[in-house]
Amino acid sequence: MKDNYFTFIDNDGNEKKMRILYTFDLVETGKNYIAYTDDSKDENGKIKVYASCFNPNKKTSDLMPIETEKEWKLVEGILNNLNKEKNNG
Repeated sequence: MKDNYFTFIDNDGNEKKMRILYTFDLVETGKNYIAYTDDSKDENGKIKVYASCFNPNKKTSDLMPIETEKEWKLVEGILNNLNKEKNNG
């Protein structure tokens, strides 16, 4: 990951440039997370945001899925708080 962007290869082998929004860790899970976007928009005109787990100690880090509903709720809570802080200044 370099300069707040990284290249993601999808299941079809297509390369996509992704912009890193946030990285953070959660004590509750003991994992590190990355929130990122390709700046595409959903049907409501909002930028699509994705989140995955990653290992910050590897030079080339494979993204790993967030596996449980509980883990997703924790990640969504952090992302909502980070977004509020960013928008409030």
